[in-house]
Order: sequence, then C-alpha cells, then structure tokens
Amino acid sequence: MIPQHLKNRHLLSRAGFGIATKDILAVNTVSTKTLYDGLEKAATKKPLYINVAQNAADGLIKGIGDIVQSAQQQNEMSAEEKQKRQQKNREDFRNLNTAWLTEMVYSDAQLLEKMALFWHGHFACRIVNTYYQQLLLHEIRTNALGSFGNLLLAVSKTAAMLNFLNNQQNKKQQPNENFAREVMELFTLGRGNYTEQDIKEAARAFTGWGFNLTGEFVARPYFHDSGQKIIFGKTGNFDGEAVIDMLLQQKQTARFITRKVYKFFVNETVDEDILEALATTFYKSGYDIKLLMRTIFTGDWFYDAANIGIKIKSPVELLVGIRRILPMELKDESVQILMQRIMGQLLFSPPNVAGWPGGKSWIDSSTLMIRLRLPQLIKENSNLEIGTKPDDDKQGGRQESGNGKGFQLSALIDWPVYHKKFQSVKKEDLFMFLQATLLLNGAGSMDAAAMHQLIDATTKETYIETATIALMSTPEYQMC
Repeated sequence: MIPQHLKNRHLLSRAGFGIATKDILAVNTVSTKTLYDGLEKAATKKPLYINVAQNAADGLIKGIGDIVQSAQQQNEMSAEEKQKRQQKNREDFRNLNTAWLTEMVYSDAQLLEKMALFWHGHFACRIVNTYYQQLLLHEIRTNALGSFGNLLLAVSKTAAMLNFLNNQQNKKQQPNENFAREVMELFTLGRGNYTEQDIKEAARAFTGWGFNLTGEFVARPYFHDSGQKIIFGKTGNFDGEAVIDMLLQQKQTARFITRKVYKFFVNETVDEDILEALATTFYKSGYDIKLLMRTIFTGDWFYDAANIGIKIKSPVELLVGIRRILPMELKDESVQILMQRIMGQLLFSPPNVAGWPGGKSWIDSSTLMIRLRLPQLIKENSNLEIGTKPDDDKQGGRQESGNGKGFQLSALIDWPVYHKKFQSVKKEDLFMFLQATLLLNGAGSMDAAAMHQLIDATTKETYIETATIALMSTPEYQMC
C-alpha cells in the first residue's frame, strides 16, 4: 500500500512542479483529496497577463493595419536601427521566459501553470516576435483548465500561431495548407485520421484568417474562399470555425488529446482501458479539461506504484522544482535561459512544430552530467565551463551571452528558512526524512554508506545542507 505522504508528493510532482519549502511538513499530514481540492481551487482564478514584451510595431506604424507596410518600413531601417530592434527583442524574450518561470516557482496556481506548460508543448510555436508569443501564452494560461474547444479556437486565432503556420499567406485561389494540416495532425486528430483531400478543403476554409500589427485576429473576407467544400464527407460553405467544430465532433480528437495528457501526467506506457474511459468522459463533457484532470488525479490507479517516480523530469520541471524546494534568489535570472538551452528545453523555442518529444530524449551523456551537477553549482555559486551550442534555427535566431565561455550560476540560498522545516526531526532520522522529501523512487536501492561520505555531519545544519545537495545530485532525483 502506498503511504499517504508518497501519494501527496507524487501528486505535487505531476499536478505541479513539486513540493515548496513551506509545505515540507504539511504534505505529510493532509489528505490527498484535500490537497488536490486546494490545487484545483488555486487554479480557478484567472491568471494575470504577463506583460513584459512590447509590440515591435509600436512607434513604427501609426494607424496603418497592413502587415506589408510594416515589412516595407523595416526594410528601410538602418543597420543600427535593426540592431537595436533585435537587441530589444532578445531582452523581451529573456524577460518573458524568466517571468513565466517565476510564476511556475512561486504561484499557488501550480495546476494551472503545469497545464500551461503541457499546452505550450502541444501548441508548439517558434517565432522571433516575442510580443506575439506573449499573447499566445496568455491565451494558453487563460484557457488551460477550461474547454479544449475554446482553447483550440483561441490559440488558432493568435498572431503567433497564424504566423508560425503561414496562414497569413493563405488566400483564395492560392491556399496554403500548412495551418490546416498541423491543426489536424498535431492539435486534434493525430496523423492518419484524415485524408489529404480533407486538408486541401480545410485550407480553403481557413483562407482569410490573419492578424493586424497589434496582433489581433482579423478575418479578411476579400481573401476568403466562400465556395462549397467537402470536409470529412460533409458539404457546405465552411469557414475556419466550422472546421474546428467538425474536428471537435470527432471522438478521435478526445482520444488523441487524452493520450498526450496521459503520457505527460501519468506514464509513457499507456493503459488502453483507462485511456478509453478517460477519453469518453472528456468527449461527453464537451472537452472539459478541469474535469479530465480531476478524473486523473483523484483516480486510485493514478497512485499505483507503477506510476510513481518513473517519469524523467523535463529541464523546466527540474529547474523549477529545485527553486521551489530550496528558497533562493538568483543574482542573474537570465542564467536560467542558458541552463534551458544546455539541457534541451528552451521555453518559446521548441525544436519543431511537434514540440519537445520528452521522455528519454531529455537525457544524453552531456545533459545528464549537467543535471547531476546543477544542485552543487547552485550551492557553491560555481562557474560552469561549458559552451552552449549555437543553433540559429532551433533558437529562433537568438544568441545568448556565454556561448563557449561558460557561466556562473550565482544563487543565494536562504538555508535558515530551510533548516526550520527539519527542527522536529532527530538527527539520526534526517537522512531518511530528507530522502522521503526529495525522492519519489529508488530510495530503497541507494547506497546510504556511500551517500554519507558526501555529507558533512559537523552540525545538524551542515548535515541538512550537504545531504540535500547530495540527494539532489543523484539519478533518482531526475525522476518524478
């Protein structure tokens, strides 16, 4: 039988980003149902708009809504002006990235931010315009636990997605199929559940969908193909919203989304019977995301031993989790961007339209070394002598300082605050208590004697600090 405290830590690692310093003791006594009710309640408040990036068109165009006009004026900019614009966009990118990470670390709405991270990968989008990315993120966070239909429509109408999937160029008599294809293949049905003819006809339905310079959705009737179309065997003068409705009417969409949710939040190995039951509930509810997640996180099967501590943390989950359990301040928060790049998950820069593959792809000989060294680097304010890989394609043309030179991960850990959480624990029980706090699986096979060689037992405080870092530096800590 799985003990209560382990169930709670499992829930926090999947429905959020792990345990926070303030909850180290409380998590041992609260019921799992009460804990989830609290997570759900905290996620009901509408998230504040993260507003750190400015529209690149501000000050460039006044009262002109044609995106082509903007492009012409940008071509006329001097080299110095272009350099300043690029620098500003890099600053906006850093600010947006770190601002969202801060929400993940400190927000009580852990369930909402974790769902937003999932949808961020599902609706993968990589464009240079950070302001448009900011608008997309807001739609994702706002609708993360609402109706999937509303989320799908909202995301589909963002400037970021329309830009990334080329629908700004989708016009009658010259249809661009990219947007229609990815909406079916990656966002709803999955590959093999539509025909090429469905894509061609759906592309005609999405003609005219675009955006203006402020990033607002614009349906341009003079670009729209208003002719008859045959999609999924139905004939009519369909527009983009009608296509999205047809996609939602197919239960395959519920199955496809539920499978991705299951793999992200439960287990890479899917129990097909449970999946079908979840998909049916999701479909019959009208795609109620919050109900789907409650069904998962309150199901007895979710807490089976086979589902605990078996998923590799993504780089973002690892970084955020460390910052939640250890109260700290970073001297330079932008160093987190370099860490994301090195470990293979840079927010707002997915590798391709399919997003990050996850699972074992997070680990190779290089990234594992960094992961295992990360806690020690944080504790000692160490300098990491490793170069990030310059990759303009994968990073959207953004180059960060530190390439090939290494960098210092400078953090101030408030150890006294952390120490207080262990005041009631006897020194001889500390290792087991810390082990239960930090690790979800693999503790039974750990060589305690070898671990104690890394621990400074001079005082209770030094024991807590060095044992925490030693446990965080194990392969077991990479799992959630």
